[in-house]
Amino acid sequence: MKKITLIYLSILLGTAGFSQVQENIASELVILNVYSGEEKIILRENRHFEAPNWSREGTFLLINAGGLLEKISLTGEKLGVIHEGIVSSANNDHGISFDGKTLVFSKNDKDLGSRIYTLPMEGGQPKLITPAYPSYWHGISADGKLLAYCAKRGDEWDIYAIPTAGGEEIRLTNAPGLDDGPEYSYDGQWIYFNSNRTGYMHLFRMKADGSEQEQLTFDKLDNWFPHPSPDNQSLVYISYLEDQKGSHPFGKDVKLRIMHLSDKKSVDLTTTFYGGQGTINVHSWSPDGKWIAYVRYYKL
Repeated sequence: MKKITLIYLSILLGTAGFSQVQENIASELVILNVYSGEEKIILRENRHFEAPNWSREGTFLLINAGGLLEKISLTGEKLGVIHEGIVSSANNDHGISFDGKTLVFSKNDKDLGSRIYTLPMEGGQPKLITPAYPSYWHGISADGKLLAYCAKRGDEWDIYAIPTAGGEEIRLTNAPGLDDGPEYSYDGQWIYFNSNRTGYMHLFRMKADGSEQEQLTFDKLDNWFPHPSPDNQSLVYISYLEDQKGSHPFGKDVKLRIMHLSDKKSVDLTTTFYGGQGTINVHSWSPDGKWIAYVRYYKL
């Protein structure tokens, strides 16, 4: 596919994080034990929600519904919208810092595009971190000092880092095609990401400074959004069964997989289900490293 077509599809279909609001859909918020395979359905409703995060103390999940961020208890109780009236038009790239003090989110600003903001969890006013756009947040370093994100600058989609307090952005990739989904390992050594620089969407990693870029998957699946585990031993990611040509649309056959980094071999965590965009865009490990939160969907 030509690069200009890739960029168009990325914008149109949400490759870099746009919410794809769906009608006549049931959404099911699920937590999955990566060791035992046990699943618990936390919430099922006849509406579209997406992109779960786990709170750092492990007491609630954060989901995006219509650009608002809702807190859901582990028993399915709705705990309200966080920062209602302050956070709106959020896309599905959002999360909480490792110390639990800061919310990071990407927001679709009118007439501009997606930009990254931070906001204290206890409240206040959002702080714009990336004046340049479009920018889609995905990862924060364990020490809270750096953010990693996907951004289009000129005609290229690449991975960048920037101080969490704001400042000059640092370009970390420059391969042709789309680089997306960057997330820091808990030990701060690596950034994991996905890229179609080889012609297929595969998982990669690099040192936190952008060096030693290494391909991790080589199959014929379309692999997106690697989420490193708290013990730095594995990755959970989503795989489309068919090549999506540089986009990650909603409403496709997908499955979750886990890669054990000791031998870089992957196995399925789930059977095939209806999902894609919104299923597991952002970091969703439980703090104890036993569970992953995700969303699957059903047509009504």
